Amino acid sequence: MIVIDGSQGEGGGQILRNALGLSLITGQSFRIHNIRGQRERPGLMRQHLTAIEAAMAIGGATCDGAGVGAAEITFRPGSVKGGDYRFAVGTAGSAGLVLQTLLPALMIADAPSRLVLEGGTHNPYAPPFEFLERSLLPLINRMGPRVEARLIRHGFYPRGGGSMEVDITPSPLRRLDCHDRGALGATRATALVAGLPGDIVRREIMTAREVLDWPHDCFHIERLAEERGPGNVLLLEAAFEQVTEVVSGFGRFGVSAESLAKTAASRILGYMASTAFAGPYLADQLIVPFSLAGGGSFTTVKPSNHTKSAIAIAEMFLGRQWQIEAQSDGTHLLSVK
Repeated sequence: MIVIDGSQGEGGGQILRNALGLSLITGQSFRIHNIRGQRERPGLMRQHLTAIEAAMAIGGATCDGAGVGAAEITFRPGSVKGGDYRFAVGTAGSAGLVLQTLLPALMIADAPSRLVLEGGTHNPYAPPFEFLERSLLPLINRMGPRVEARLIRHGFYPRGGGSMEVDITPSPLRRLDCHDRGALGATRATALVAGLPGDIVRREIMTAREVLDWPHDCFHIERLAEERGPGNVLLLEAAFEQVTEVVSGFGRFGVSAESLAKTAASRILGYMASTAFAGPYLADQLIVPFSLAGGGSFTTVKPSNHTKSAIAIAEMFLGRQWQIEAQSDGTHLLSVK
């Protein structure tokens, strides 16, 4: 049995999610202790418990010790089955992070699957739906599987209530080598707001226009139904020929619209000024599928603790080693052997 210290590396929920997915694929049981040991509120939260329950449902697995607040569990996988599944977090916890748990196993399963995932689709502690749809899934589709995601309802923190549907057609994974992102195509800035004064998004867009040297028709405001709020997010997208980067800034109490927009704009400009293929969040998400493909590489900015933790868990379950090499242009080349 694999034993994992959940406080290692980034010390958050990603360690648990990656372990669940890789356990389902490899058939290896694991015990994890100090779950989310580096978080202000350690232990399992509702979204992590939903991920465990979902992994049990698709994989005929058993789990000892699971419950809100639990710091240790033992997970024993069964056999993964494709099919139609519905999972609800029940809070604003991220539905997308539940997808992160299930996707690796279902994209190489015995049959197609359809998932309905309910919970948060836009919250500051997880990639928003647009990142999954436009940054991650196009690369997964290039590896062989076919994954299509649809946003049914927005779900903001703290209310939740969002919903997404995901169709997965499995296939063996083929390696990708992602070094050149190609020429820049479209750019887009979208400010979403629900149940909050419209002046917030106008100020976000005005500030983003001042910082970004993008055409005026790239900037958009989208007002959602009042009952979907309160919520606000600024999404900045840079679509290159081979990859799309999506940077998000979430409105929250005590942070001005101007400050939010300046921070998000600075992040997208930093990515665009580099030659890195994958931004820091996309790099995290590529570790498991590239490991499962048995080879591949990509360039990114300086690897984060999240990326290093993903590598450590993948190496535990699969025994395939990753190499990180600093490049002369300031990027890093990550490759799995």
